[in-house]
Amino acid sequence: MPRGRHSQGAWRPGCWPVWSQAPPPVIHYKVKRRAGRRTPGRRFPTIVPVLVPPANPPAAVRRGKGWRLALLVTAVLGLGIFVLQLGEAGLVDETPPLFAGAARAMAETGDWLTPRVNGLPRYDKPPLVYWLMGLVYALPDHARFDPLGSWAAGLPSALSSIGVMLALCATLLRWPQPSLGPGGERLPRRPARSAVVAALAFALSPLVLLWGRIGVSDALLSGCLAVSLLLLWQAWADPGRPWWPGWLVLGLAVLAKGPVAVVLAGLTLVGFGWHQGSLPALWARLKAGRGLVITALVAMPWYAAMLVVEGQPFWDSFFGYHNLQRFSSVVNDHLQPWWFFLPVLVIASLPFTPLLLLGLKRGLARTPRAPQHSLRSFAAWWLLAVLVFFTMAATKLPSYWLPATPAAGLLISLAAQDGEIGRRDGEGRGAGAGRWFLLAQATTVLLTTTVAVALWVSNTWIPLIKDPEMPTLTAELTASGFVERAALFWTLAALVGLLCLWRVVPGWLLGLQLPLVAFHLFALLPLWQLGDGVRQRPVREMAASVQREIRPSEGLAMVGVLKPSLHYYTGRVVIYEGVSVDGMVNLSDRLRHEQREGQQPSTRAEAPTVLVVIDHNTSQLPYWRAVQGEELDRAGIYRLWRVDRARLESAAAALVNRGAGRPSWRDPRPERY
Repeated sequence: MPRGRHSQGAWRPGCWPVWSQAPPPVIHYKVKRRAGRRTPGRRFPTIVPVLVPPANPPAAVRRGKGWRLALLVTAVLGLGIFVLQLGEAGLVDETPPLFAGAARAMAETGDWLTPRVNGLPRYDKPPLVYWLMGLVYALPDHARFDPLGSWAAGLPSALSSIGVMLALCATLLRWPQPSLGPGGERLPRRPARSAVVAALAFALSPLVLLWGRIGVSDALLSGCLAVSLLLLWQAWADPGRPWWPGWLVLGLAVLAKGPVAVVLAGLTLVGFGWHQGSLPALWARLKAGRGLVITALVAMPWYAAMLVVEGQPFWDSFFGYHNLQRFSSVVNDHLQPWWFFLPVLVIASLPFTPLLLLGLKRGLARTPRAPQHSLRSFAAWWLLAVLVFFTMAATKLPSYWLPATPAAGLLISLAAQDGEIGRRDGEGRGAGAGRWFLLAQATTVLLTTTVAVALWVSNTWIPLIKDPEMPTLTAELTASGFVERAALFWTLAALVGLLCLWRVVPGWLLGLQLPLVAFHLFALLPLWQLGDGVRQRPVREMAASVQREIRPSEGLAMVGVLKPSLHYYTGRVVIYEGVSVDGMVNLSDRLRHEQREGQQPSTRAEAPTVLVVIDHNTSQLPYWRAVQGEELDRAGIYRLWRVDRARLESAAAALVNRGAGRPSWRDPRPERY
């Protein structure tokens, strides 16, 4: 009987689904006889197609133990990198305590609409990160299992980073990308290895290791945006998949950090569609118009409610200052040259930057591919979208690069896969593609070796570290032995890399990554705790002293070095003033006139003294020595004073009369806490 091949179209009921590189099913046509309509006694044949699945479906289809093991390994690695010892160090000043304080205030007050910290509204970020933190703070006996508050604050960032690892792994498991070798395109023999390598290339980025454990919204934006873009690409690669989940998660990204998520997603899709030569088809398949409506339905209710409740101050602060002004002008002195993100790109992927550059080159240079094989190109345009947009922005920060790190992980993994397949298939050292891969591989090993050598000779550069907030850091760092431990793991990684230069070793990059995972677990995390002890523990000790010493009527201030964690750990409103002369004048005036939630104005008769946490250098300034504060305690660089308000007001008045200072706290400020 005739036999044929079923066409590989979009999946519909009765059709075979499209799989990456899947051999189409054979259709056997069987003849079945049945009675003819309205013709008694007459029968005629009917051809009935019977689908026969392919005998050897590709690895991507066989979701068995390999799939489960790869995802399990990725999850365990993610938990170790981002969750292990998460709550054993305190909140890191200066920004994370503001997020943690606002989230805890939501849990305590029941106001889940407006973020507030230190008695004032906090308009700079949308609510998703506060909601996630607040849910943990609201758990019964939270203070018992999270006494430092850092576990609840860092958990959204940690889970977001683990979610990206799993999303990268699952995408490459389901849609392994072919590599071009001497014999043509070849799928990887072990897609699970490339999938785990991509997840680790993302997780081991120095930026991700830092921001994936602290309580700010950057990792949450990166996670939501990455999952959204991967879901949208999957809908393009497989028309049988639903198109709307990616747009829904994009709405969560807008709730994580604002409309910048839509801009980055739009730039990625437009660049990718143009490069593929199928922008209209991409737009139609993803149903972009309806998708943006879904995104708006997820994100807009909170913004609308805030405009109704908070009005113009929210509009001016969030949309005006924190979005438009950050893009169009420099804020908070974050002026950087236009090329700022080029070195950030290099540092953020160390030591795998050469592979990233090779992967980016191949992602941009290749001709348009079949949708299910276009992930390399998609990742390249994803990274370029972040690079171009934030290069155009006037305000530049290293954390702005975080949304590009998942794309970098994909490009690094696929570049390593290309090189492995090319060398395994006999692509010689002189061949063009093989030569570029060997150069990238050798440079990666060289960078790893350089870091190892720098760590072994740390006694030559550690004494150069001078931080007035951590005067004992160099001595404690030298005595800890953690730097030598870090050097050992980097040396092991370098040796693995050197071994793999001379022979084809499957999974060489994974072998290089595993010692770096050990470096993070056994050297970097202890170093993190050491830094917490030197920099943050004195602030927590001051907070404990405040709680012991404060009187019912006393106010609390921090002068000079400003640490928002003092507000978090005391649970009280703190008046923050800088080191300038105006700081003393402002403190005196604010005690008498400022009103905010948790603080009322008071006279000297009602509150004759104020507690002041002041750093050592500021305490030696002449105008602060004049107030003759009573020292109650000291920790690190900080002193706890009880200051007589009569002396404070007298010293402030003298400064004003001499024209040396003025009360400036009422002046408009875009950011205040």
